[in-house]
Amino acid sequence: MVPFAWGYCLVKEVKPTDPPYYGRGPIQLTHMYNYQQAGDALNLDLVNNPDLVSSDPVVAFRTAIWFWMTAQSPKPSCHAVITNQWTPSDDDRSLGRVPGYGMATNIINGKLECGKVNPTDGDNDRVGFYKRYCDMLQIGPGENLDCSNQMYYGN
Repeated sequence: MVPFAWGYCLVKEVKPTDPPYYGRGPIQLTHMYNYQQAGDALNLDLVNNPDLVSSDPVVAFRTAIWFWMTAQSPKPSCHAVITNQWTPSDDDRSLGRVPGYGMATNIINGKLECGKVNPTDGDNDRVGFYKRYCDMLQIGPGENLDCSNQMYYGN
């Protein structure tokens, strides 16, 4: 098998949590506060209907695009990071938060993946897929591809 040629194939978590704000959709929207904010922005009641994110393809992509494009202070948007519209503050730089694909990982998964000495298989897979897609699109992946040297946001 070609490395990183397989792909995302689960519509929702295999072992979902209760309350039901586990990862759903193309960007795996998680946590009640994200369902609330996305629902407010999209004029949908996602707190009481979280399954819409996995059962309605339009809602799934609307929430993914909302999350990708929307800054959630103090975090910048993933879009701003990837398109070089974000400039890290001195505080960000002192915490290792610098432009690159790793910063997008920090925004999405922060505490789960960032600031760890030994990357997980998931971390390595994510970077591998990113590099593969960059190769397919004939663009360079840039620098700072993981967030192992970055402090995550929050507690």
